[in-house]
Amino acid sequence: MDLRLAGHGALVTGSSAGIGATIAETLADEGCDVLVHGRNAGAAAAVAEQVAARGVRAEVVLGDLTEPGVAEQVALTARDFGAHILVNNVGPFAEHDWESSRPSDWRTAFEGNVLPTVRVSQTLLPSLRAHGWGRVITIGSRAVRTPLPHMVAFSAAKAAVVNMTTSLARHLAGTGVTANCVSPGVILTPSMYRMFEERAAAEDGPQEWPDEADLVKEYAPNPSGRLGRPADIAAAVAYLASPLADYVNGIELRVDGGITGTP
Repeated sequence: MDLRLAGHGALVTGSSAGIGATIAETLADEGCDVLVHGRNAGAAAAVAEQVAARGVRAEVVLGDLTEPGVAEQVALTARDFGAHILVNNVGPFAEHDWESSRPSDWRTAFEGNVLPTVRVSQTLLPSLRAHGWGRVITIGSRAVRTPLPHMVAFSAAKAAVVNMTTSLARHLAGTGVTANCVSPGVILTPSMYRMFEERAAAEDGPQEWPDEADLVKEYAPNPSGRLGRPADIAAAVAYLASPLADYVNGIELRVDGGITGTP
């Protein structure tokens, strides 16, 4: 299916690894030029090389979006690149419950998940408005509707991301620019592997990676019977980024195997 993305340009924040890298490569597969963003020059360059191998234009922009002025500079680089698709993928997570979390943990969760999305979006919006067409896609989490007891600050921050995406869609009414959110379930990424390894080490448990079927049963029971893959999220993002999704606006698309149930 042709998503009609050939010739469009996109910025994918946090695309030097994991879900972001797969989103960048999937957009490139559809003919989209991609500005790869990350903090590690080598990792970002490696993804950009994979993107360029699809026959599209690929460039790299570096920077920690939580640092003053960096998010704005990344957005201006995206404007000059010709990006009219913005995928706000940056969103670190950490494990804290209500007993162990400190004010600094909550601040870090919001500064890492909410403020970069706001700053990059605000800076790029004038360019999208002037173009008369654009996409702002945020990445939420299944924790938005089912807050995770061991990730309370992250869950709250991602709920804010969904809320402000809906707000942005209404703000952009009539401009040709849409805003939507994709909320992943439990996705097999390097960061998820590290989380389970650290948890096992802390509990003196087995160091080997548990069987996926056991993980689904114990950690993420869902009707689809498996964990997600980065490609599952990238496919949803590519559709929402495409002109085929012109009439899809202000939604949260849950790509979680059904783990959160029906509304």
